[in-house]
Amino acid sequence: MKLHPFRALHPTPDSAHRVVSPPYDVVSTVEAREIAGDNPDSFLRVLRPEIDLPPGTDLYSDPVYATAAANLRGLIERGALVSDATPALWLYRLTMGTQQQVGFFGVSEVNDYVGGRIKRHEFTRPVKEDDRTRHVDTLRAQAGPVFLTCRDDDGRLAALQAELIAAGGAPYIDVRGQHEVRHELWPVYESTPLERTAEAFDRVDAFYIADGHHRAASASRARDLARGRTPDAPADADFERFATVVFPAPQLKILAYNRVICDVHGHTTAGFLDALGGAFEVGPPGAPGADLPAARHTFGLYVAGAWRALKARPGVVDESDPVRCLDVSILQERALSPLLGITDPRTSKRLEFVGGIRGTAELARRVDARGAGCAFSMFPTSVEELLAVADSGQVMPPKSTWFEPKLASGLLIHRFRAQGG
Repeated sequence: MKLHPFRALHPTPDSAHRVVSPPYDVVSTVEAREIAGDNPDSFLRVLRPEIDLPPGTDLYSDPVYATAAANLRGLIERGALVSDATPALWLYRLTMGTQQQVGFFGVSEVNDYVGGRIKRHEFTRPVKEDDRTRHVDTLRAQAGPVFLTCRDDDGRLAALQAELIAAGGAPYIDVRGQHEVRHELWPVYESTPLERTAEAFDRVDAFYIADGHHRAASASRARDLARGRTPDAPADADFERFATVVFPAPQLKILAYNRVICDVHGHTTAGFLDALGGAFEVGPPGAPGADLPAARHTFGLYVAGAWRALKARPGVVDESDPVRCLDVSILQERALSPLLGITDPRTSKRLEFVGGIRGTAELARRVDARGAGCAFSMFPTSVEELLAVADSGQVMPPKSTWFEPKLASGLLIHRFRAQGG
């Protein structure tokens, strides 16, 4: 696989704490407005530019995209963002409590995505894809990277990362982001380490999208628009590549993606528990640890003010199918669809997805606040399960994975130069 160095647009060490922001898709407009506050350099003004427009502005209207482009120009004109003269790969280390992971930040080839060498495991939604495509095309820049992973069974990539970080000394950027995650960046400009990194990736047969399917799809569509305007641009024009961070799979951590349902579809509590008993062993209410599944194919159920442990009965799970053996699939096929009437989890207004970082107390709070319904806590999908689904050419059910820590935005931006149209 190829991961190319690029001329990054990035904050200065002094401005990074003002610029860094969460990704656009983990905060609402209200949250973005609160986080940005009166800070003119917050990158949320590029990612969620509606916060600088009157409340109620259509998120997909012309002024939103124009404001994003104007705010990016403002960051550059004020010197909060500067551009490298020399292409570099970057080592990007994230630390959240005891969880630490290091990625190689560069640019990948759009054709590797189109050709399936960058593998996906989710469907995309047209509205979000349209939005990110227009955002990239208007800014002439990719404001947020795609989070990739790859196998590193022999530890070569991890060993190279450690060596390069040790040689790099103090990080160029060292900043705290949302949830007190520490973000550190080291540039690699020199030819020898760049060649060694390229050789290491030559042994990698595929990249996998961990997070950022819409950003990857929009990079492809924005490339087609730019190529249509400038058909004679070189094959390595900036728009032919998109910003990515590649993490060795063993370093990653996936949290649960839990479910809250606003009702029990007309069942009494006793009737619902009895119906669940066909596919699951149902534990007693209030057992210690019932809210936290301890292994694959176990679940926590909150209903009628108490947690109960669920365990899939023998014979329920088809381990030969990498999608159907996922816990999210088991829950959907054995509970949400047949018992609760949620046949399409992508569109159901009765179903809420809650990231595992919020904890199981949040699930109980939501059910109790409504006075009805139920919640399921999940055992996290593993990275190996994700890779197996992608290798099979299939897709996961929606909201199967919640990666933490999240990548920050505003640290490294892939901007298209004039030849990019």
